[in-house]
Amino acid sequence: MYPEIEEVLDQYVRPLLRAHGGDMEVLELTDDGVLRFRLRGRCAGCPAADLTTEDLIRAEVTQRLPQVRQVELVYKVSEELLQQARAILRDHYL
Repeated sequence: MYPEIEEVLDQYVRPLLRAHGGDMEVLELTDDGVLRFRLRGRCAGCPAADLTTEDLIRAEVTQRLPQVRQVELVYKVSEELLQQARAILRDHYL
């Protein structure tokens, strides 16, 4: 979907994320140059995710891709996890 972005991520970002058992998924590139993504694997929900975004991802992507002016980490919870949480809360409060 975004071959140039994926190439930069594969070369400069993903190897470091994978060294920590993680990865990232590009969600969209907006018309005004905001790259939205989510972290996966061990990087998802990591307390250092904001630092990773700032220090690694934003630096590499904005330096190498002039069409990207900002990156934005999207925290997304899977539907399966939401259903599990609802079931726990429902059982607890009945």
